[in-house]
Amino acid sequence: MYEKDGRQYFVVDGHTHFWDARPENRNRYGEGFIACFYDYHRNLSPEEYVWDKEKYDRYSEEDMIHDLFEIGYVDKAIMQPTYLKDFFPGGFNTTEQDAEMAANHPGKFIVNGSFDPRDAERGLDELRRLKETYGIRGVKLYTAEWKGDSRGWKLSDKEVEPYFELCQELGITNIHVHKGPTIWPLNRDAFDVADVDHAATAFPDLTFIVEHIGLPRLEDFCWIATQEPNVYGGLAVAMPFIHSRPRYFAQMIGELLYWIGEDRILFASDYALWQPKWLVEMFVDFQIPEDMQGELGTISEDQKAKVLGLNAAALYGIDVPENMRLAASTEEVAVASQPVSPA
Repeated sequence: MYEKDGRQYFVVDGHTHFWDARPENRNRYGEGFIACFYDYHRNLSPEEYVWDKEKYDRYSEEDMIHDLFEIGYVDKAIMQPTYLKDFFPGGFNTTEQDAEMAANHPGKFIVNGSFDPRDAERGLDELRRLKETYGIRGVKLYTAEWKGDSRGWKLSDKEVEPYFELCQELGITNIHVHKGPTIWPLNRDAFDVADVDHAATAFPDLTFIVEHIGLPRLEDFCWIATQEPNVYGGLAVAMPFIHSRPRYFAQMIGELLYWIGEDRILFASDYALWQPKWLVEMFVDFQIPEDMQGELGTISEDQKAKVLGLNAAALYGIDVPENMRLAASTEEVAVASQPVSPA
């Protein structure tokens, strides 16, 4: 929970990891991958929040708990696995690794799973196991992940349909999809957002959270999300620009509010790329610059509260303390009080 000027904000960090990028768990591709991550961390963080590379490769469990929950204001963190076993033989950040962390700290984390349609029937069995073992309510999909000779896949591939159908059957309704900046050595085209349109239309009962809001394809994402009501935007990677490029961040958040609205935007630190403490503090203090407000408008405290945690809480059924909920609007109260007509 974060408090500023007498207002309390419930915080859900929608995109966190507990990764293992130590030299003994990476090949040359893994070395390049984590080096690319580190460049993002080093170049977009305030100086006092920059770690040395050795810590960044494998931070401790204590580091993560301290940074998220002790000083980072986070009430609940969602762990999003990214396996990448072609680069990190032991797994970069698996459901099992995340679940072990969560078990050590009850009530702090929500653990998501993953699937890869290239695993065919074996992958469907694994998805069932993840649901049975961990009770997952969401999956993180990494369409650019390498697997043998394959350099990625698309949400529109025919092989994906049985996985989405199984997600519906099992109640795994939150589909987080990595659609962001290219990370070496992954292929740029595999991050394209166009396939989200197909999947969201075909599976309206699933919620597609486009992580990293499709950057640098924000315009494409907005045009898709505005016509697909089950498409949300995750702010991981977008958030740190609030420090390094505040006008760029203003443009992004303003466009999102205009196109998809305040109810479908989710805060995320992308820990350990960045730490939630400074992101939350800066976001609560942030306002779209006055000379941009004529086109982009402003962002209110209620909108910030939704983005920081209330929207994710609604998706995951997280109980929010009453004093941090938003009061129902007059219109909502009026509708709720109307008698129901008999069929």
